[in-house]
Amino acid sequence: MIRKSGMYADLECILLTEEELKAGIRRLGETITRDYAGKEPLLVCTLKGAVNFFADLIREIDLPLAVDFIAASSYKGTESTGKVNIRKDVDADIAGRDVLIVEDIIDTGITLNNLKTELLKRKPASLKIVTLLDKPGGRQSDLEPDYACFTIPDGFVVGYGLDYNEKYRNLPDIGILARHIYEKEN
Repeated sequence: MIRKSGMYADLECILLTEEELKAGIRRLGETITRDYAGKEPLLVCTLKGAVNFFADLIREIDLPLAVDFIAASSYKGTESTGKVNIRKDVDADIAGRDVLIVEDIIDTGITLNNLKTELLKRKPASLKIVTLLDKPGGRQSDLEPDYACFTIPDGFVVGYGLDYNEKYRNLPDIGILARHIYEKEN
């Protein structure tokens, strides 16, 4: 049920509730714990959208692990440049490490595919992609996540870290933004 006040009034519907998100992240944490048993992975959060997911996910992984952060883009305006621009690089040397890139959403896959290619040049022992949301309907690359919490349909989603013009990140649920909100600005 959509709350009709505040930021919720801008949503067409709630796609994933706070409770559904917590349950999905718990299951994903258990899977990663099992898959990386005996290892000490480095989890790399892609800024800014993945912060909420990242914080909740690392609490669900029952392993010694390290964390780091990266900010990258392959877009200038609304067009892909085809080249990744790392605005904030990881601090850790990833050579020989088991690395998990933690992303909020994979839509076109262009930026993340370019980032993966760049990080593989640094010779990690392994490099896997973890995403909260996989939106295969928007894919413009052959990138597929190794771990996905939820597969979602097309629609502009906000909440739980995902934004539209830096708004809606603080919603505890994920919803589809009403089309008139973003179409009026374009």
